[in-house]
Order: sequence, then structure tokens, then C-alpha cells
Amino acid sequence: MKIAVISDIHGNLGALEAVLADAQRRSVDMIVNLGDILSGALQPRETAGLLMSLQLPTIRGNHERQVLGCVDSMGPSDRHAHESISHEQREWLKALPASIEMDDVLLIHGSPSSDLEYLLETVDESGSREASIDEVMSRLGSVTANLILCGHTHIPRTIRLGEDRLIVNPGSVGLQAYDDERPFPHVMATGTPHAKYAIVSNESGRWTSDHLSIAYDWDTAAVLAAANGRQDWVIPLTRGRVAW
Repeated sequence: MKIAVISDIHGNLGALEAVLADAQRRSVDMIVNLGDILSGALQPRETAGLLMSLQLPTIRGNHERQVLGCVDSMGPSDRHAHESISHEQREWLKALPASIEMDDVLLIHGSPSSDLEYLLETVDESGSREASIDEVMSRLGSVTANLILCGHTHIPRTIRLGEDRLIVNPGSVGLQAYDDERPFPHVMATGTPHAKYAIVSNESGRWTSDHLSIAYDWDTAAVLAAANGRQDWVIPLTRGRVAW
């Protein structure tokens, strides 16, 4: 079994198309999508249309909730998606589950208890750092799946729990850097503009992972973001950083 894992597309159609093409070339058996699909500065309607046609196993992230929420409380990324998508696409978002279990595989966006909680990173007064094994185990709670796939942080990472259990965050397909004020000010950035995804494979009952970085036309994506009034996306898209 070979599974391509995508997450945090954020309406970046060009990046998504490049990742899907690469996964097809690698002859994966399945592609799964871990949420935060449309919210952003780019092409939410077109991204939704493509994904709906593919019918991938897909869960919702925190931004799906926000895109479907109260317009008055939306930030510009959620509002752009909310105003762009069709009624049919909105109904598709509403129907997405918060998690999916497939045999010994669990798909979640953040942690098992919250789509806003980082599973593999910890944020404190000094910023973001890699979470300890004890912190990860505490956040997993009673989860027993051997393969746990999570997103949300946009940072590619794999950790192994014992001999047989694996947690994989594939990183973000569509946005390689962002900053946040909650729970403390911090920056998440990969440092490159390449679209990120992962392939997980099961060989003799043991899961392994490969992280991939895929080139696409990020300069065109940045031009579109700027044309949509989102100059703040230009450096994340073209540099994988929040600022020079």
C-alpha cells in the first residue's frame, strides 16, 4: 500500500495540480486530503471543483469551519473562499468529516481532540518548537492507530512511536509560511516555495514515509494573490518565509 498524503492546499490550484501529477507518476494507490482546502488568496472555486471530481478521502480542517461560519467574523482568506465557492461546493464542505479511520490509519487535521491544536509542534512564549514524545503522546490520548496522518502546521515532519507506530505531517501543498498570534506569537515556515506532500508506504506491516518538495509556478500564484489584494501572500508563496 502506497498513500499520497496532501494537506493545507489553501486554494493554491497550481501547487495542487503539480502535486497530483507527481503522485500519479509515482503510482500511488490512494491520495488522502487532510483539510484546510480552500481558504486563501488564490483559486478556491477551481480547487474545490477539481477535488470534488476526484472524490478523495477528505477531512475538514479549521478553515472549513471558518469558511462556513459567520461572514462578519471572517478574515480575508476565509472570506475570499466563502464568496467564491458555489452552493454545491459549500454543501460538499459541510459534509466533510472531522476525521477518518481506515483500518490502522487515522486521518486528522490538528490533533485528535482539536483541529486547532498542533500535534507535532509546541508553541510557548519563545515561539514554536518540535514537540516532545511525551507531549505528542498526551495529545494522542487513547488513539491506537499505527499510522496517524495530520496537518495544520504546514511543517513536514515524521516521528516514530516505538517500532510500529508512525505520525506523519506532510506539510502544506499551498502555503509555505504563515504567522499566528495564538497561543503565543510564532512563525511557521519551510524556507522554500516548493509544494510539500508525503508518501507513506506499508512494507511487511511497517509504515514508512517519504517527504517530497515539488516545483510549480509560484511566481504566477504570487501575481494572482497580489491582484486579489493579498500582497501579504507574495513572500510566503515565492520564498517560503513570512518576511525577507
